[in-house]
Amino acid sequence: MKKPIAIIAGEPNSISSEIIFKSWKLKKKYKHKPFFVIGSVQLLNSQMKKLKYNIKIKKIDHDFKMKDLLKNKMPVFDIKYKQKKPFENLSTKSNKYILKCFDLASKLANKKKIVGFINCPISKEFLFKNKYQGVTDYLSKKENKKNDAVMLIFNNKLSVSPVTKHIPIDQVSKKINNLEIINTIKTINNFYKKYFYKKPNFALLGLNPHNYYSSKKSKSKRNIDKAIKKLKRQKINIKGPIASDTSFMIFNKYKFDVIIGMYHDQVLTPFKTLYKFKAINLTLGLPYIRVSPDHGIGRDIIGKKIANPESLIESIKFFNFIK
Repeated sequence: MKKPIAIIAGEPNSISSEIIFKSWKLKKKYKHKPFFVIGSVQLLNSQMKKLKYNIKIKKIDHDFKMKDLLKNKMPVFDIKYKQKKPFENLSTKSNKYILKCFDLASKLANKKKIVGFINCPISKEFLFKNKYQGVTDYLSKKENKKNDAVMLIFNNKLSVSPVTKHIPIDQVSKKINNLEIINTIKTINNFYKKYFYKKPNFALLGLNPHNYYSSKKSKSKRNIDKAIKKLKRQKINIKGPIASDTSFMIFNKYKFDVIIGMYHDQVLTPFKTLYKFKAINLTLGLPYIRVSPDHGIGRDIIGKKIANPESLIESIKFFNFIK
């Protein structure tokens, strides 16, 4: 039997509800598995009215059947949450609500009731308050997969992954070690083999501009070189270390599938420039597939009805690969 996808409504005071409504309205225009929303029915109705959408909602619960998801009404697993206005100022008020949504999604995924879930944008600063580096870090610790979870920013033409995640730049060199590099690449390699039936070609970037190191004893250089040698011995297709400033110019020439960087902005800045809303964020190494649109909460355009739903639609379409 086909399993559905769950979409976590995300931060209430964001563009999340808008991109959900738009994705629902456009659902006949793209191929997808059945999906439902996890969030507050009351809040979604309030925001729908504010944004002037006309979508009927059907409440579902733990006993939902596939037929409940195949009708014209948008199915929503109701998580109680109240706020006075459709959109309010961003604060920690919604934290418990958002985490309840994540808890339900992970329970449904672990029980194999859903094929995986998508979380709409959240504010890491308010939700995690520096306790976690992001959703990947939060879920990996929640599922006791602290050293296994990997962030992959995906497009079917090229994907990227940072070895370190959401940490200040002055801490990056201290956090790089060959085991982390090896785990990241092996996890992504296994993912591509399982779902795309191919051995991907990896480019591993150096840390410094032009791969320059003032000392041959550089710890980060030794770790990168060591990781490359070990991965090649394990028959993984990898080239490196490659200078980061030219890596996105040459990926087509060398047919790289994935570029691995040492830190977040080293790979995400050029990648987002190339693919914009055609990119999605995957967490690999969990007992289930977790996806999110690769953009934030859109603080400056909340309630303006101009948010682009393309990355959420790409997230929904991605599950066509997953059985």
